[in-house]
Amino acid sequence: MDRWLRALDDGRRLRLFLAVAEEGNVCRAAERVHMAQPPLSRQIQALEEDLGVKLFKRTARGMEITEAGRVLVDEVRHLLGLAEQAAERTRSAAAGELGRLDVGLFGSGILDVIPRILTQFHRRFPKVRIALHNLTKAEQLQWLRDRRLTVGFNRYVPDEPDIEVEKIYEEPLMVALPATHPLVDQEVITVEMLAEEPMILYPNLPLHGLAQEIRLVFQSDGVTIRVEQEVEDFLTAVALVSVGFGVTITTRSAANLNLPNVVYRSFRSQRLSTLELCCLWRRDDHSPVLTAFLNIARDACQWKEESVL
Repeated sequence: MDRWLRALDDGRRLRLFLAVAEEGNVCRAAERVHMAQPPLSRQIQALEEDLGVKLFKRTARGMEITEAGRVLVDEVRHLLGLAEQAAERTRSAAAGELGRLDVGLFGSGILDVIPRILTQFHRRFPKVRIALHNLTKAEQLQWLRDRRLTVGFNRYVPDEPDIEVEKIYEEPLMVALPATHPLVDQEVITVEMLAEEPMILYPNLPLHGLAQEIRLVFQSDGVTIRVEQEVEDFLTAVALVSVGFGVTITTRSAANLNLPNVVYRSFRSQRLSTLELCCLWRRDDHSPVLTAFLNIARDACQWKEESVL
């Protein structure tokens, strides 16, 4: 059995055997594989000795393959095909073209920037399986540490020693108003205009985020904020605006919701006028798939920012 395994484990010898079998002649096979005839003949003889079978009948016209040889031809072609597939898959994995990408999603970026990035990545690397997970900021951080997540998208990500954070996109803030609200006649809405307006803030989560930033904006400008509701996400906030529950400060991406009875106006504040979207990942993750994804995210968002300008 060991001799058989050694014989079938020698890829070069198997390729030489296949050349002789396909050419039916040692001389032609030797020319094909760029080696002299005597060492090629010795390789075939050694293969026959290891396998304990005759693979060829030597005739005046050349090498006539035996039945055992025909079986080995089929097996060798199969083995060499599998080896080539394995090599190709390995090369693809090393280039980030194969594998799995677990992406954490949260916020209004899912309405614009994030789908653009995912679409471009899928077109470039169709063999990479993409799994999407709707997670809060705290959940994304924990999933990254648990190695259940490859990369996340979020805002106001705290500094963590084991987490890398990179801004990939910045978009202006908007005020979502009921269509009948008096402020819809204004092209730009300031903090002072929102004094005593019923505000819907999001997200109502422990980690610092947009809701806390808006409170700080009102505080720094000396304007009283009237919080009507604090909700978990932008979708709930804009839905409440749609039914006249109040107004909310959100991103331009949220305008893609197109909910009825909602209009959007630009928001102006010296402290806060834009909102960053960041990618976050483990500092020790140097996988080709992650590298390829980050490169596409950077390119896609650079194009997006230039198109906006």
